Amino acid sequence: MVQRKWFDYGFLAFGLLIQVVTFFLMPHDSWLSLLSGCLGICSVCLTAQGNILTFAFGFAQVGTYTYLCVTQRFYGEIAINAYYFVTMIYGVYVWRKRLQGHTDDPSRTTVVPRSLSWQVTAVLAVLTVVVSWLAGWWLATFTDDTQPYLDAYTTIPALVAQVLMILVYREHWFIWLAVDVLSVVLWLRAGDYCMTAQYAFWCANCLYGLHRWRSLGISRV
Repeated sequence: MVQRKWFDYGFLAFGLLIQVVTFFLMPHDSWLSLLSGCLGICSVCLTAQGNILTFAFGFAQVGTYTYLCVTQRFYGEIAINAYYFVTMIYGVYVWRKRLQGHTDDPSRTTVVPRSLSWQVTAVLAVLTVVVSWLAGWWLATFTDDTQPYLDAYTTIPALVAQVLMILVYREHWFIWLAVDVLSVVLWLRAGDYCMTAQYAFWCANCLYGLHRWRSLGISRV
């Protein structure tokens, strides 16, 4: 347990270090990009740990990240961050209900995850790909979105992943990994290296989260 805690702290510190180093290597990035990146690192690391404090950093990160998306005209990203804000309010309620040891030890802050069947997972995957393509076509046709299909494929799957995360289904990590890989490309092409570094770290965090959530156990309820 002590070794795991040290790894958790070390992994978080490594993510924050990546943000700071990237910021100083790429001086044209804004301080807001650095702040948003650091808040995002804290939020996803706490999610990987199943720690309900993830929502405190998540609310702050949504605000800063939305402003950055406005400056780049990433309309899909703007819309999804409004969605994140609303769903996180509900997420606080759901996670509080599923805190590990909640009845016997109110001081515990980690949740017990659930798992989907492979049939439900497969249907969600197919629907997500199809709806993402349609969203990309709509953005390309009716807006001046600078990267419509990438924007769509980082938006629609994230909607699904967010719902699964809020409801504490561990399969959300697989979807987030796909979203984060595409987001690396999105922000690299936009020239914002703090955001690129954030999403690159988030890819590693998805693997970390999968491992950690397995250690939290599984509930079918």
